[in-house]
Amino acid sequence: MSTNELIKRQGDHHNLICFRKAELLFDMTYHFAHTAFEKGDRTIDQMVQAARSGKQNIVEGNADIETSLEMGIKLLNVAKASFQELLSDYEDFLRVNGYAQWETTSKEYVAMRKLGIEGNNANILTIAKSRPLDTVANMAIILIKQEDYLLHQLLKSLSNRFVKEGGFKERMYRARVQNREIKGS
Repeated sequence: MSTNELIKRQGDHHNLICFRKAELLFDMTYHFAHTAFEKGDRTIDQMVQAARSGKQNIVEGNADIETSLEMGIKLLNVAKASFQELLSDYEDFLRVNGYAQWETTSKEYVAMRKLGIEGNNANILTIAKSRPLDTVANMAIILIKQEDYLLHQLLKSLSNRFVKEGGFKERMYRARVQNREIKGS
């Protein structure tokens, strides 16, 4: 095992679908929170911070995977948890204000789910900025559920990789043993 195999270069986080969706959720949440709540309401900071934490932990987790698959997995799970917190905030907004959450069989839900899979972030953000707050909250809920699925799949994949390859210390040990064997030959 060479040093090149020991430290595995991670791809650019911008190429991760879950990062691009996290960026959209941050932008939507920033707009939503500053529109839905009065200046000084702590909910603004809480929602924006949850969205930011989700996005930034994807960035950090992806970078940490180069040397610590375990740390990368942990940080991506923190991102997942941050988005669950954000999901609860959007659901609370709808409930407290007497708005309905879209049923999974409603035409709005189905259309937004499709848009979240196929659409581009700029278009979705433009649509969100032109809709009533309850619509934006429902849009965000669907996007967060999609984000949760994407992060779950990524965590599953990385966990399988960890089981197959081991952690950084294990790879370092194997590299040292191989190096000794080569020099001893």
